[in-house]
Amino acid sequence: MRPCRSVSTHPTTSRRPLAATAALALALLTSACAGAPQPPASAAAEATGFPVEITSCGHTSTIASPVHRAVTMNQGATEVALALGVEDRLAGTAYLDDAVPQRWAAAYDAVPVLSPEYPTREELLAVEPDLVYGAYASAFDPGAAGSRAELERTGTAAYLSPFGCEEQNLRPDASFEAVWDEVDSVAAAFGVPERAEALRAEQQQRLAGLAAEEAGAGLDVLWYDSGDRAPYVGAGAGGPQLVLDAVGARNVFADQPGSWVEASWEEVVAADPDVVVLADASWSSAEEKIAYLEADPVLSTLRAVREQRFVTVAFSESTAGVRLVDGAVSVAAQLAGLDAS
Repeated sequence: MRPCRSVSTHPTTSRRPLAATAALALALLTSACAGAPQPPASAAAEATGFPVEITSCGHTSTIASPVHRAVTMNQGATEVALALGVEDRLAGTAYLDDAVPQRWAAAYDAVPVLSPEYPTREELLAVEPDLVYGAYASAFDPGAAGSRAELERTGTAAYLSPFGCEEQNLRPDASFEAVWDEVDSVAAAFGVPERAEALRAEQQQRLAGLAAEEAGAGLDVLWYDSGDRAPYVGAGAGGPQLVLDAVGARNVFADQPGSWVEASWEEVVAADPDVVVLADASWSSAEEKIAYLEADPVLSTLRAVREQRFVTVAFSESTAGVRLVDGAVSVAAQLAGLDAS
């Protein structure tokens, strides 16, 4: 049993840092000291099949009962939890790359934001998580949550997205199937495997529709992620490639290994793509990239720049995660719009 202590409840405003007024703290002390935090009724009702083991990146956590106080350390991890409808079992979240989609906005707003970026280990442990889930290995750095082994010693399970493994050889090949496998693992920890099955079926149906439409057929596409002195571009083995494959377009850097790669502007000019897909992130917006392309005397002569053949996709919809199908749907619709115009 965890020691009795005050814990903050969900804030009612979007992205509000975790805080409590004196009055709230007094009220919580009165109620929380009656016993350790209890799982929601929904978790108790779905407790069959435990314990379960979840494994990634060479680390296995044994989950004795459905998770009910998780902390998600990156937007990708947060959105898996939101897609599974377990926001009532999140003790906190952190680190957005861009906006949470509208369909999950209310659910996200109900979760305490522990930090705009990574919380410290002390901030994290203060909310007494039973699972820490990160999308990137940096979530488990010493200045953030600390290692997964250290967390386990405090009685806290830890899960790192397989796509974020520190060792490249432990990462799965990027595929929608691998994304769904990760969702399956997280759903198992929360005791809601049927929700993962439903999500998989729904996304498979949407992908089948995109395959039939082939909105990108015959188009050479540059996936421009960030960078100006040298472009950081979508390569042949990551989220951008999966999206372009889903819509039937050809990635001009498909022959490059990995998810993203630093290319050269000379290579971009030689490719002269039909369309430029622009990743839109808080740290590198689509507008900034368009302005750079249009201002450069050479890049402004590219056909896609001259004819304003730009497609914008949220960065969160370009990474191997639960929103990758959304990215494919968005890219297909925008490509169809370019052709119509």
